[in-house]
Amino acid sequence: MTIEEFNELSDGEIFDYGILPNSPEGLFMTNDGGELKWVATKGYGDDWSIYCHWSDHTEDWIKKYGDKLHNRAHIQLCVECDKEVMGHYRF
Repeated sequence: MTIEEFNELSDGEIFDYGILPNSPEGLFMTNDGGELKWVATKGYGDDWSIYCHWSDHTEDWIKKYGDKLHNRAHIQLCVECDKEVMGHYRF
C-alpha cells in the first residue's frame, strides 16, 4: 500500500483481512496451532492497526476485541506497505 492509497481510506474502515496459520511461518501468537484471522483498520488519527484472533470470529469482532500486532514482520506479512505508510502504524 502506498501513502496515496492509505490517504483514500475512510476512518474506522476495515481495509484488508485474511487468515494465516498460527505457526512460526504465520503470525504465531500462541502454541495452540490453528488459524488466525487478521483485520487491518484505519484509525481516526491518521493511523492504522492490525488485530487478530481465531479464524471463527467475524472481522468486526476481531476489530473490537482482537489482539493488536506489534511485530513489524507480522505486520508486513499481512499488509505490504511502503515505509511512509508503516510510519503511520499505531503500535
